[in-house]
Amino acid sequence: MAKFALTLVIIGALNWLLVGLFEWDLVSALLGGDSHRESSGLSRIVYSLVGLCGIYCVRFYAADRYSVR
Repeated sequence: MAKFALTLVIIGALNWLLVGLFEWDLVSALLGGDSHRESSGLSRIVYSLVGLCGIYCVRFYAADRYSVR
């Protein structure tokens, strides 16, 4: 369940990165919605930071493999 939750968090964060950088919502584009979002400059910075944190979280897949139980 933890891997599933981590995967969804990363997908969500990458979607916000796309919104922040390109004002394009991947999830809406895939699931049938308005894929273009207009945002303020400050909100785009926050979306981009959330997306970069999602990229950082990818490393937790490998960290779990080497942890001591």
